[in-house]
Amino acid sequence: MVHHSGSIQSFKQQKGMNISKSEITKETSLKPSRRSLPCLAQSYAYSKSLSQSTSLFQSTESESQAPTSVTLISADKAEQVNAEEDNKDSVLKCSFADLSDFCLALGKDKDYMDESEHANYDRSRLIKDSVPKDNSESKAKLSKNDMNYIASSGLLFKDGKKRIDYILVYRKSNIQYDKRNTFEKNLRAEGLMLEKEPAVSNPDIMFIKIHIPWDTLCKYAERLNIRMPFRKKCYYTDRSSKSMGSVQNYFRRIKKWMSQNPMVLDKSAFPHLEESDCYTGPFSRARIHHFIINNKDTFFSNATRSRIVYHMLQHTKYENGISKVGICKLINNGSYIAAFPPHEGAYKSSQPIKTHGPQNNRHLLYERWARWGMWYKHQPLDLIRLYFGEKIGLYFAWLGWYTGMLIPAALVGLCVFFYGIFTMNASQVSQEICKATEVFMCPLCDKNCSLQRLNESCIYAKVTYLFDNGGTVFFAIFMAIWATVFLEFWKRRRSTLTYTWDLIEWEEEEETLRPQFEAKYYKMERVNPISGKPEPHQPSSDKVTRLLVSISGIFFMISLVITAVFAVVVYRLVVMEQFASFKWNFIKQHWQFATSAAAVCINFVIIMALNLAYEKIAYLLTNLEYPRTESEWENSFALKMFLFQFVNLNSSIFYIAFFLGRFVGHPGNYNKLFNRWRLEECHPSGCLIDLCLQMGVIMFLKQIWNNFMELGYPLIQNWWSRHKIKRGVQDASIPQWENDWNLQPMNIHGLMDEYLEMVLQFGFTTIFVAAFPLAPLLALLNNIIEIRLDAYKFVTQWRRPLPARATDIGIWYGILEGIGILAVITNAFVIAITSDYIPRFVYEYKYGPCASRFEYGENCLKGYVNNSLSFFDLSELGVGKSGYCRYRDYRGPPWSSKPYEFTLQYWHILAARLAFIIVFEHLVFGIKSFIAYLIPDVPKNLYDRIRREKYLVQEMMYEAELEHLQQQRRKSGHPVHHEWP
Repeated sequence: MVHHSGSIQSFKQQKGMNISKSEITKETSLKPSRRSLPCLAQSYAYSKSLSQSTSLFQSTESESQAPTSVTLISADKAEQVNAEEDNKDSVLKCSFADLSDFCLALGKDKDYMDESEHANYDRSRLIKDSVPKDNSESKAKLSKNDMNYIASSGLLFKDGKKRIDYILVYRKSNIQYDKRNTFEKNLRAEGLMLEKEPAVSNPDIMFIKIHIPWDTLCKYAERLNIRMPFRKKCYYTDRSSKSMGSVQNYFRRIKKWMSQNPMVLDKSAFPHLEESDCYTGPFSRARIHHFIINNKDTFFSNATRSRIVYHMLQHTKYENGISKVGICKLINNGSYIAAFPPHEGAYKSSQPIKTHGPQNNRHLLYERWARWGMWYKHQPLDLIRLYFGEKIGLYFAWLGWYTGMLIPAALVGLCVFFYGIFTMNASQVSQEICKATEVFMCPLCDKNCSLQRLNESCIYAKVTYLFDNGGTVFFAIFMAIWATVFLEFWKRRRSTLTYTWDLIEWEEEEETLRPQFEAKYYKMERVNPISGKPEPHQPSSDKVTRLLVSISGIFFMISLVITAVFAVVVYRLVVMEQFASFKWNFIKQHWQFATSAAAVCINFVIIMALNLAYEKIAYLLTNLEYPRTESEWENSFALKMFLFQFVNLNSSIFYIAFFLGRFVGHPGNYNKLFNRWRLEECHPSGCLIDLCLQMGVIMFLKQIWNNFMELGYPLIQNWWSRHKIKRGVQDASIPQWENDWNLQPMNIHGLMDEYLEMVLQFGFTTIFVAAFPLAPLLALLNNIIEIRLDAYKFVTQWRRPLPARATDIGIWYGILEGIGILAVITNAFVIAITSDYIPRFVYEYKYGPCASRFEYGENCLKGYVNNSLSFFDLSELGVGKSGYCRYRDYRGPPWSSKPYEFTLQYWHILAARLAFIIVFEHLVFGIKSFIAYLIPDVPKNLYDRIRREKYLVQEMMYEAELEHLQQQRRKSGHPVHHEWP
């Protein structure tokens, strides 16, 4: 996008400019290009202030030598510079009415612009309301206040000038002195400045404060292609928006009459984010005059400075050898015990924020985001991104979007549930079960079970109807469509955020190799097809071998999960006889419920125990693969953890949904496991109640456990750390970096646990939603708490994480899409196989009283319960009993020609189930694909704006280079000339 040239002469030749004597003049100012006229006013307004940025940039030493000193701007000089900037930037305060006069003043030459061209130029295509006003005074005041706070909070070196960008921690008693000494010498050689200071509370702890000077910042910002602001944005629209002006004004008037939305944050409380109002380009020391540098101390944000320092820490050697590199390895071998960027100060203040304002961004985030009282407010995503980085900002943006989209799903699910409540007593099936006092069901176990009246299942039948009624199919289709709409609109939301946060072209420019990958394959190099530079390469044979080993490990762990589920099934078969003969009358009467509840609790304990092993195994398998980049490592690790925990969490649910009670046989000929234990049957009211119980208990207990581990455990640990410190040290004497050290570190796997928790919850919400329509409501309530819980944890309980960058949520989006596809299939099978929807449907239209009259209603199910139960002769059991008992199946009676064989109705129902699965899947997949086709990934206006800004950036960089060329010629006494086509 930006064409660099080796010299001024080569730059001229590149543009094909021939200079004649007639063109040379000493006083004629540079004339603008017609293509870039709309934004020239703002660009020119910064030209003088930008030219002074050259004086801020000191000539750097060679990359192999470390700077011996760092140039810092004193407070007085900073005020003088800011005062000059205010005076020179006052040109920006012109209105658009003056824009044409300004442009005409620059273009008086008739050869440049004639009257017809100027007359045809449409100034109304510039959005007047969107042009940012000049606020150089407020920016200077903000930057000055920021530096004053940094000084007052102690986030500086002992000289009171150099700010602390990173902290390393080690123990004096550690014997790895040589490695630390070599590492620190190499850091100084790379340009970093270090200062050691012992801990106040523990003399064995030593802190190394790291400061990155201006020259080193510029050098590594250029290496990493970090994009920095260089021009104010000028917004542009097309003619179609003019017709929308009256409509927009109408809506604005309506908005004034409406009360203010209480969910919207007060934007006046948040600092102005300069980068969002500026065009950006890859930083270059040779073209530093292009960029807006009002203050060297605040030009690079804290997040950018931390990222650059971390990059240097990761690529610095501590011993001779290609693999002896990186702070991570030093932490692993115990040379250092921690490395983190410091927080900006305390998150609480004795003075109210409304009257005295925020002390720092951390304090502002706590007051406007992390407090529990802000649960109903929108999230300040721009400030989250500024403080924690784009990667964490995208996580909270996705979590907020997911929570907001759960509101309609929860409302529809609640309506389906209330529909079941209001029509429960009028249900024909429930009425027949509750009135069946003379119908005896066959014993459900061999030894201790007796005949059971069917009406004893009245409560279970009514509860089952709450989840298995006429709205179940509609809700399953709705949730499948909802999942697609959620994902498609998230893509649009993500594209807007990546544009706002200047991440459109970041991924291709800044993805770097992992140090472990470089150290492993440094002997095998291949030219990168993108950059054209040689880099380490992993041979295909080695990669395939490692992948096969990793896949084998995955299948082994999945088989271990299935074995655990099988063990729980055996437990259910063993204890159901014991519960059936239990001494407590309540358990004896409800032995099936007691068996299921105990099995769910045991299964939950097994799930939590296996999760501890899964993380370590997934970590080992991922490292064994040697992924090329950090994103590949995170994606591989996340996929393994998802597969492990998804199978671990849902295997028992799949068993109950699709296998429980399906292969039990019939009375007199039951199937037995190992010829010993009779397989478990469903309750007389169906298996759906067991599935609801399994889902509800696991979902509820897992959310409670996750919330405790995320917040409760760090709170206890931090309280104990503070308790130990307070024994001999006052809090006021503890510096900020030591307070940060006493906080808990962020999970070494980053946001993986947070995403994994929400993705598994998304699976619960969609995969078996036909059996549990209240799942979206439980997820919504949990997520409202989860957002503030995570915010509180990040702001108050955790050390400040590295402000990493990202353009999307990574592999999690593909996993969500896979869950959406799986949800359609599982809901089709749940409705067709687990619920009684298809048997009722077949009876109503084929075997019921309305089958021949073509009149349909609730009375058409009259006699359904009796029709769905088969007969068995008790005398065949040989226990001295006579008569008949009933069981759930479609088999011939004992007096038929083919006793206990499947009837024709069974095959009709089986065919209807298969047909329903096919029709349901094709219908829902067709609707999902059509919706995905209708919703573009990038909004049309955003797509046009991105293309136009790319065009304007090219023009502005060209203009700025020529402006800089003229200024150099003026300083050197050479004549100034025209160079515009």
